[in-house]
Amino acid sequence: MSETLAESTSPEAEATVGDGPPRSRPSLRARLGRLREQHPVAARNIRWTVNVLAALLVLGALLLPNKVTHLHAREFVRIPVEAILGAAVALVLPRRPRLAVAVVSGVALGVMTIMNLLDMGFNDYLGRPFNPILDWELLNDAQSYISDSMGSAVAVGAAVGAGVLVLLLLSLMTLAMVRLSGLLILDRRTATRGTLVAATVWVTCSALGLQVFGTPLASEHTASLTAIQAKQVVQTVRDEAAFEKVAKVDAFGNTPGSQLVPDLRGKDMIFTFIESYGRSAVEDKGIAPGVDKTLATSTAALAKAGFHAKSGWLTSATYGGSSWLGHSTTLTGLWIDNQQRYRTVMASNHLSLTRAFKKTGDWDTVGVMPGVQKGWPEQQYYDLDKVYNAFQLGYQGPKFSWSTMPDQYALEAYQRQVHSKKRDKPLMSEIILTSSHQPWAPIPKMVPWDKLGDGSIFKPIQKAGNKASDIIADSTRSKQEYGKSISYSVTSLTQWLERYGSADTVLVFLGDHQPIARVSGENASRDVPISIVAKDPKVLDKIASWNWTDGLKPAHNAPVWKMSSFRDRFLTAYGSTPHPSKG
Repeated sequence: MSETLAESTSPEAEATVGDGPPRSRPSLRARLGRLREQHPVAARNIRWTVNVLAALLVLGALLLPNKVTHLHAREFVRIPVEAILGAAVALVLPRRPRLAVAVVSGVALGVMTIMNLLDMGFNDYLGRPFNPILDWELLNDAQSYISDSMGSAVAVGAAVGAGVLVLLLLSLMTLAMVRLSGLLILDRRTATRGTLVAATVWVTCSALGLQVFGTPLASEHTASLTAIQAKQVVQTVRDEAAFEKVAKVDAFGNTPGSQLVPDLRGKDMIFTFIESYGRSAVEDKGIAPGVDKTLATSTAALAKAGFHAKSGWLTSATYGGSSWLGHSTTLTGLWIDNQQRYRTVMASNHLSLTRAFKKTGDWDTVGVMPGVQKGWPEQQYYDLDKVYNAFQLGYQGPKFSWSTMPDQYALEAYQRQVHSKKRDKPLMSEIILTSSHQPWAPIPKMVPWDKLGDGSIFKPIQKAGNKASDIIADSTRSKQEYGKSISYSVTSLTQWLERYGSADTVLVFLGDHQPIARVSGENASRDVPISIVAKDPKVLDKIASWNWTDGLKPAHNAPVWKMSSFRDRFLTAYGSTPHPSKG
């Protein structure tokens, strides 16, 4: 009885009281229809707004350039042939195939938009478009860079924002394409006439070469970019197989250790890469004055200490980033301009300069890598006896944005832990200096060498420095701070050499790549300076035929070589005998 009473007074039971069957809730479509009837003007305005936004979204995606420097209003007033072809297809297809094509086209256009945005970032930072085969793993490096430069919260926010943007682009582009395809068939006759008119105008503009502010009115932008991406994929696949064969051929692959660099026996060899030290640092009017003054001052100071130098140019295999490609190209004599080539070489037996010194049996080999914060399996390929990473140099001071420690400290730690130790053999060292890594804020300052300690002295310097967020988006300030960072790195290295170098020290130092386009310029070269410094005049006499410039600053017209040519020229200059291996 109580159960029956409870049922009769429940909300569901009350809903059925009265004459006739229970009333169901109206559907969403019915409710929207009722709202349209009640507010016809507002409904019409919303409908037109949605239609216009859908059209603008699709047209914007079809005309979106893949370089930040091309983002101009004139790019978006052109006539995209892809829109005309899409309208023609939608008009001839039945409902279901039309809907399927609209969905697929929307997803494809969303993907293409994402690729264009990636191209923008890669062109701006690395001077090349995004490679859909090789570059996905670099996105993790980008997130790590943001985390190290601007904090983990910003990095997480950027990752979440990127994910949301991808989902929005794919979904909104698909919905827009479906809506526009539906609009076309509401009045097929008018839509067909409009499509024919648009096609005629496009053909006319294309044939006559009509332009708006220097940009062709007739656009086939998306089709061209799609073709370029497809070609890039094919070339990447072919390059992988071809380069594997190239990497097996080595002019010095079978050279016995006794015939490698005999003219450098007994010398302490130091190969040092300075991050982002490019030609722009020496020749760009907005950067060069401070750097050139540092180079002149350092050249004079080294000469007073008995050291002399010769300098030239190398054209780097990379630009704006991916420093490891520049390092490996210099040391292997192979043109390593992408990640696949890098992996291929690291898995090979191709002779690197570091391995050449190790192969002689007359040098101990060591790497100082303050930028390495995790496992570094490349140590095996480069044949380094010991590698000191960011956690093995005893640093207790603050990070300077991406750079884990100031270059001055890293060099002093190298001196304390490695270079000053007594040993039976001379030392061959590879040192990577990181203080000139973007975003160039905050930048360390030189402190007395005998007060470096554990690096705590840099805390107030780091605290008083610029914030990365204040520099990273400002081209003018980025140039200024970049120049200061290069001056700091060069000063740290040359002062270390003055302080600790001996009659048997030979220093080879160079840049790994130019800084990003925002600093070096849109059409900057890929050249980087390289210098060889020694006290023993015989060392520099061996490269007299290279016609390099005396001092640390290479002349504008000094020889320019591909970075991949340096290994063989260096080995030959210092007496190595070629014994080729052919795979």
